[in-house]
Amino acid sequence: MPAKRVILELGTGNDLHGGDYTKAALRAVQDALHHSSLAMIRSLKVNPKTGMFVDVTIGVQQPDKVDLEKVRASLPHGIVTVKAVKGGLDVPDPENNDPAVIASAAVCVRLELP
Repeated sequence: MPAKRVILELGTGNDLHGGDYTKAALRAVQDALHHSSLAMIRSLKVNPKTGMFVDVTIGVQQPDKVDLEKVRASLPHGIVTVKAVKGGLDVPDPENNDPAVIASAAVCVRLELP
């Protein structure tokens, strides 16, 4: 049976100095996670190691600069997949060569339900 989406959380994160896309992505994911409590996982007796799928999409201006493995490792539960796509926002600081990076995260949780 295909897993059904039960949660979609959105978050934003930034790196104000240094232009670190991974740091901004990690902060965006943590922002999204802090909007949710997965009490239903326990209530439904879902094994998060086998029946919970977490799909993360990160939007940044330079997707190839996100360390997807670091983002994946930051998720505490589930079978996690991460992809980075064009999105987010870079705020240039040409005088100091110190751009601010803003990332968006969409965290989708799917469960195998009867």
